[in-house]
Amino acid sequence: MAVPFIGRLHPMEYIALVGSFLLVSLEAIIRICTLALRISDSVRDAADFVELCRLWGYEAEEHIVQTKDGYLLGLHRLQWRRGEEGQRVNSGPNALRKRVVYMHHGLLMNSEVWVCQTEEKRCLAFELVERGFDVWFGNNRGNKYSKKSIHSSPNSTRFWDFSIDEFAFHDIPDSIEYILESTQQKSLSYIGFSQGTAQAFATLAIHPKLNHQVNVFIALAPAMAPAGLSNGVVDSLMKASPSALFLMFGRRSILSSATTWESIMYPPLFARSIDMGLSFLFNWKTLNISASQKLAAYPHLYSFTSTKSVVHWFQIIRNRSFQLYDDDVHQPISVTTSRKFSKVAKYPTRNIRTPVVLVYGGSDSLVDINSMLRELPPQTVATEIPHYEHLDFLWARDVDVQVFQHVFDALESFTDAEHTEEEYDRYHVVRSESLMGSGFLVNPNSATDSDTSIIGSKGHEQPPVPQPHVAREPMVRSRAATLGTPPSFTVKDGKFEPLTAIKKPESDSATPAAGSDKLRGVGVRREPSLTGLNVSVLRDGRGISPAQAAVVGGVVADTPGVERAELISSSGEEKKGEKKTLKKRR
Repeated sequence: MAVPFIGRLHPMEYIALVGSFLLVSLEAIIRICTLALRISDSVRDAADFVELCRLWGYEAEEHIVQTKDGYLLGLHRLQWRRGEEGQRVNSGPNALRKRVVYMHHGLLMNSEVWVCQTEEKRCLAFELVERGFDVWFGNNRGNKYSKKSIHSSPNSTRFWDFSIDEFAFHDIPDSIEYILESTQQKSLSYIGFSQGTAQAFATLAIHPKLNHQVNVFIALAPAMAPAGLSNGVVDSLMKASPSALFLMFGRRSILSSATTWESIMYPPLFARSIDMGLSFLFNWKTLNISASQKLAAYPHLYSFTSTKSVVHWFQIIRNRSFQLYDDDVHQPISVTTSRKFSKVAKYPTRNIRTPVVLVYGGSDSLVDINSMLRELPPQTVATEIPHYEHLDFLWARDVDVQVFQHVFDALESFTDAEHTEEEYDRYHVVRSESLMGSGFLVNPNSATDSDTSIIGSKGHEQPPVPQPHVAREPMVRSRAATLGTPPSFTVKDGKFEPLTAIKKPESDSATPAAGSDKLRGVGVRREPSLTGLNVSVLRDGRGISPAQAAVVGGVVADTPGVERAELISSSGEEKKGEKKTLKKRR
């Protein structure tokens, strides 16, 4: 006999009914957790670069440049501060004159990665605009803004037949030529991230003229010849046969289904999947990036590129050489093919004359700084942020505190394409102050950005503690030191003075030059007095001596060979015995 009301449904239907109620309850819980993340839905859902900028009150321009081999590349421009809209910038006799900065994205990205932060103050591009720069953004062929050619269709394999070589020979130089022509400027400053730095290394190495059009190259999370992937199985497979990627992904766009997965997956689940992939391939923990930032930025992370460009990277990793694409496929074991008879040309990166400033993360598995410095000119400067990983240079919760000052130091020191010794001296002085100040940097968002605990179990880990930044280049790295010229600045009573403004050592009554303050740069922090420190120590980026570090309250940088530093008193007389004291202390 059927039980009234209850007997109307089959037992399996009751199970399904209870299950549906559980799923609805679970969805409600997830929605509450999502609201607690303070997601910036507007950033996540923004359709393009222009809309992302408009969220923060900036109007962006869109430009199209045709490369010499027929690809149409999209460029973006931020030229106006708020309230300047409509004014002419770098165009015509009565226009506002602003220095030009060019920013280029990394592998599988587009220009949106520079402007999808959840806080305006952490956006380097917006900060540069507010400081009076005319900021341009490049895009590689094949990505969201450059998916067109006058010779072929994106549906053809011919369209996707490009590697880093085409980026270096066409995309970067043609974009820079267009920008300089549009702005009527003689030179610009280049800021690259990840592969955007590799493209600059390559193009500056093969285009001597370009070195006179780029006044400084700032490389964030630089990439040249990575050691490989953290996952041993995948790393071994790709090194054995880089061309295996063609079998897995074809010869057109790689990972083209990523956009589909992003549109159908629940945002926290999609962010978690990205984190798992980064951990699997590169062992990145992404603890410096808040969960709300991941949810807002990860949908803008991926953009199209060719499988061939990724194969090119695995060729570079396999051969441990920053080389051109190898069209001759070598088998893992071959009797007839030998490197003795075939060698792919390397990019001659030692030919670069533009000042190169490297800023990289000590926890970034893709950066081999020692091998990179061996392949770069001797005046290259390298600064390590010990607790940073790769993507932190775009979206870390304290990127404005940890990274921006290094960028500003370089931009304000190298102002034209002449690359003078005075510019190098000026940069090394302000850089040493930034290294000294890095020991006191505090994450201002650490108390508020505690939302990493929502996405996955990894969120329970605490972000790494910030550490003092370290100079990693060899002892002699400035151009002036390389050429053997004497320092053009010294420090007296806590002030930087040209040596020409100081009288001979027998008199210490000299007064600072009237224009000496102009050498300090815009926005550079001033630290306690460093009286008695010769600028030859600062110029080479090695920080200060242990005794002087104790006076100002902290360690500045590793200082191997500090006993070679020349310490002088404010009157110009050598402090005898100081050298021996330093040796004993070490």
